Parts: sequence; structure tokens; C-alpha cells
Amino acid sequence: MLTLILILIPFITGLAVLFIKDPVAVKRFTISTSFAGLAFTFFVLAAFINGTGNLDFNHTWIPAISANFHVKIDGLSMLMVLLTNLLSPFIYLSGINKEQPRANILYALMLFMQAAMLGVFTAFDGFLFYIFWELSLIPIYFIVLLWGGKRRQIITLKFFIYTLLGSLFMLIALIFLYFQTPNGTWELSDFIKLNLPAAVQSVLFWFLFLAFAIKMPIFPFHTWQPDTYTTAPSQGTMMLSSIMLKMGIFGVLRWLLPVLPLGVSQWGTTAMVLAIIGIVYASFIALKQNDLKTIIAYSSIAHVGLIAAGLFSGTLIALKGASFQMLAHGINIVALFYIIELIERRTNTREISLLGGIKNKAPLLSAVFMIVMLGAIALPLTNGFVGEFLLITGIIHQGIWYAVFAALTMVMGAIYMLSVYQKVMLGETNTLTATFTDIKGVELAVLIPLAALVILLGVYPQPILDLTSGVFEQLFKLQL
Repeated sequence: MLTLILILIPFITGLAVLFIKDPVAVKRFTISTSFAGLAFTFFVLAAFINGTGNLDFNHTWIPAISANFHVKIDGLSMLMVLLTNLLSPFIYLSGINKEQPRANILYALMLFMQAAMLGVFTAFDGFLFYIFWELSLIPIYFIVLLWGGKRRQIITLKFFIYTLLGSLFMLIALIFLYFQTPNGTWELSDFIKLNLPAAVQSVLFWFLFLAFAIKMPIFPFHTWQPDTYTTAPSQGTMMLSSIMLKMGIFGVLRWLLPVLPLGVSQWGTTAMVLAIIGIVYASFIALKQNDLKTIIAYSSIAHVGLIAAGLFSGTLIALKGASFQMLAHGINIVALFYIIELIERRTNTREISLLGGIKNKAPLLSAVFMIVMLGAIALPLTNGFVGEFLLITGIIHQGIWYAVFAALTMVMGAIYMLSVYQKVMLGETNTLTATFTDIKGVELAVLIPLAALVILLGVYPQPILDLTSGVFEQLFKLQL
């Protein structure tokens, strides 16, 4: 029952804010409720660690097709719920001082999206997983379409077509698996027991992989991402990059690896190579960008590419690194996009060539940017280092050259991120940055906790690694 409550909190809050007309009241109610949801998440986390509380809700939903409303918390689900409910309050808080038309609709859509993603991360019924997967797409479509920037209609349509196409392939695979079960069920545990022939698994691998690869995204299914991230409103970009793209990684861990081990054995190296190509491609493209949002978008492709490469490396250590890096990347990317938004608010530009000298006027912002940037480039004792080190260590078991090219994420990331910092923060001020003001109030309330997590998780990562260790050890045994 506790798992169902986790999903209902943002869903009911979203329904409530639709009827609140005052934008300030909408934001305050959303923020206060989301922090209450975060407190409840910590309660559920304590129940999970202590083995108390009912974390498995399974109720008959559509008897005609044997679909159950089955949501449950295990170590992997707990990590993803923590990621979602930890970052969402700060994403909502980041918009409290912004002028936003139809704020009640915007925040309702973000809350519905949060609820749907929580459903994705806790669903153990294949049909329910697909429904939540699709429901998460609808809110972000309207968020980008109604509050996005230039060319949002074309960019949103491209994003929708990509993700819908991938979802259809996933649905076909899930339906096929449903008909293969002896009693016609959608249960994940029944899918895992199927032991399908290698040829069948080989085909099904690509049906599921396409859906998850588009969502992450992995090369060459990534082309929707940079434009969508750049065009979406800041909070929409944060939701997309920090939480929604993790649905693809989660899908591989929860459904692809355990259900189709023979398909993964046959095509996993190909998938890993595609991910590594994306790392190299996105890293070099990022070097040439002049828009702050676009450079972080390509950076995200590279970092998520490293996670994807680790997923298909066939090593337990890489799976642990992938899970940790999902949380670390989410924290870093929210902070980076919020810093970019603050710079744009004060200067009316995101062009790197037009900025400079911000450190002279905003030392606090400069310090926070430095901490988050060091996490993003995986400096030791920051959160980014832990996950990426484990991922590289796992990938090296597949071959030294795989690891060398995968490690370009860290090398190239350091080059373009340090270059951005130098051009934007250092040097002399100009006409755009001469009146730049430092962060305060709500801005500090968002950035300081995120910066603290960058250091805390880098210094003491073990609790997060312990959270998922049991799930991955069981998964690794299934693959063997």
C-alpha cells in the first residue's frame, strides 16, 4: 500500500492544483506537497531497509486480459523513487519566482508526469508498465508544446514520433511475451521464467531495445534530444534530463536483461558499441557549441552513453556503477540547467561568446557552478567519479579499447566543461555581465543542497551502492 501512496501523492496534488487559479498559491502548494512526498519517501526507504511495511500492492485490474495493478518496491525501484522524489521538489522550487502563464496547468502536468514515472519505476506487470510509460509522455509533450521556445511545434512532433514509435515496438514485444506465458499473464516473474529460444530472444531484444534506446537516448536514436532539451522550458528540461531519460536505463535493467538473457548475449556487444559511438560523437559535437543549454544536452548524451555501455558489458560492477550514476547524473544535470537558467534570466542570453567575468559579480554562483561542474566531469571525491569509475572498470572486462573510448566521456567532458567555465565565469565583465547579481534566497535553496549532494555522494557512496546490490546480484545470476 505504501508504494501506491507514493504514486498517488503527486497525482492527487496535480488534480488539486488544476482548481487553484492563483499562480503563487499553485507553486507553494505544489512545492510543500512535493517536499512532504519526499519526507514520505524517506519513511518508505526506512521501511524497505528494515523490512517493515507493505511495499507490494497487487490488485486485479483488467481480468479479461489478466492485467494486474501490481506495483512493488525492491532495491532498484527504491533508488528510482528516491531519484524522482528527491529532484522533483527542487525542480518545482526553481520556478517559484518566474512569471509563468497558466501555472496551474503547467504544474499539474509536471505532477502527472512525476506520478507516471513513479508508476514506471514500480510496475511489475508488463501491461501496467506500458501504460505508465505512455502516460509519462503526454505531459511533457504539452509542456514543451505550450511553454517551449522557438520551433517548438516541429521539435515536439519529432520528439513525440520518436518516443511513440519506440513504445509501439515495446508493446508488440510485451504482447508476444504475454501469449508465451502458460496462463497468459503480464507478470515480470512469469516473463523471466519463459526461457524462450535464442532466435526469438534475438528478435525481441531489438523490439525492447529500440524503445529504451530512444528514451535514453543512444546513438543513432538520439537526434530528438538536443533540440527538445534546448526548446523545452527550464523545468521541463530538468524533468526530461534528470528523471525521464532514466526510464530507458531502468527498462534495460528491469525488463531487457532478465527477460531476454540470450538476446542480450547475442546483441549486447553491438548495443555497447552504439553507446560508445554516441559518447565520442556527442563529446566532439559538444566542443563546437555556443549555446549553454545545447552543450549540456550533448554532454548528457555522452554521460548516458557511458551508462548504457556499462549495462551491456556483462559485469556486476558496471551494473552497480550504472545505478549509482543514474542518481549522480540526475543531481548534476538539474543543477547545471538551473544555473544556465539563472544566467539567462540575468543576461537574456545563453551564448557563451557573449558572456564572461560572472565570477567577479557572483562569487557564490561561481563556487556552486564549480562544484557541480567537477561532479559532471567525474573528479575524484564527487558523485560523478564513483559511478563512472565503476562503469569504466566493468567495461574494461570486455576489452581495453572499449574502455579507452568509453573513458572519453571523462576526458572530453573535462575539456568542454572547463572551457565553458573559463569563458563564462572568468575574465573581465562586459556590458551583459557588468550588472550581474549573485544568487540568493530560493536560488540558494535549490543549488546548495544539490551541490552538497555532489560532495556527499562522492565521499560516502556506499549506502546507495548497497541499496541495489541484492537486485543486481540476482540479475547477474540470471544472466549466467
